[in-house]
Amino acid sequence: MTLEDERRALEEQRRQLEHDRQEFTRRMQIEDRRLEQQQKLFDMKFKILEEELVKLASEKQQVEKQKEFYSHVTDYEKRNMQGNSSGNVVKGELFFSGVGSKQSLKKRYKDLIKIYHPDNLDGDHNTIQEINREYDHLSKVFV
Repeated sequence: MTLEDERRALEEQRRQLEHDRQEFTRRMQIEDRRLEQQQKLFDMKFKILEEELVKLASEKQQVEKQKEFYSHVTDYEKRNMQGNSSGNVVKGELFFSGVGSKQSLKKRYKDLIKIYHPDNLDGDHNTIQEINREYDHLSKVFV
């Protein structure tokens, strides 16, 4: 093999190595972009999950407050029923305590109707009348 042949072979190897280096660099850039897009997608998903977790915690607190409220109402009813067998009706003000807007008034009213409707097992006609009376009064206040 002559010196010229070796030079050509080396030049060909150099070109091949340069081509391989460029191909490698191109693949690395593509992979970097893919990883960056995956990271952005992950961050978006994580942010959505965090927001939903906050909402869930807030809803859980509201449910606990409602549970506590209805527990107080039930305790109050039991105390009045034990003291007086004539079947006292809980005053409507107690059912709507803590209500501060028309929207919360409507929600509370719907929840109470579900519980105390006369067709339900715990339903009571007199209690429904008291709830309706107080609801009518408060709906005029929150106009």
